[in-house]
Amino acid sequence: MPPPADAPHLLEAARAAAHVTELLEAAWGRAQETVTGSLPSPSQLRALLVIEEHQVTNLRNLGDALDSKAPSVSRLCDRMEAAGLIERSLSGTSRRELELRLTGRGQSLLDELRENRARELGAVMAAMAPADVRALTRGLQAFHQAVTRETGRTSGGGTARTA
Repeated sequence: MPPPADAPHLLEAARAAAHVTELLEAAWGRAQETVTGSLPSPSQLRALLVIEEHQVTNLRNLGDALDSKAPSVSRLCDRMEAAGLIERSLSGTSRRELELRLTGRGQSLLDELRENRARELGAVMAAMAPADVRALTRGLQAFHQAVTRETGRTSGGGTARTA
């Protein structure tokens, strides 16, 4: 398929987004440094996001979302359970299956991390003109919708929820 007529414009936007992503990673690092208690690893954070998105999931679905094999996912869950971030329980529908849920501590950690990130970004956006903040908001909403349409994902893992 030939590239769209505005391919150079799209490439320029993609490069700008990639550059901003690097800056966001630095902001995320600062936000993570202010989290109370021990910080989960990047793999654990992705797993927490998947579990949060599904509310209840199992090891197989978590492994699919993380693109990881069952033994690795099981060990990851062992560490998260030991840290008090998730709980495992027998499934009500299958005695062979375990259900995974966030604990209050796991949800609090995600909430705190999001709040810290929002503060970091808010400090930067405070230096922007209000019209630029509105334009950024519209662009980010459109980007989020496009990602959801293309991948079915609404966050760091899992699939899109229907409202």
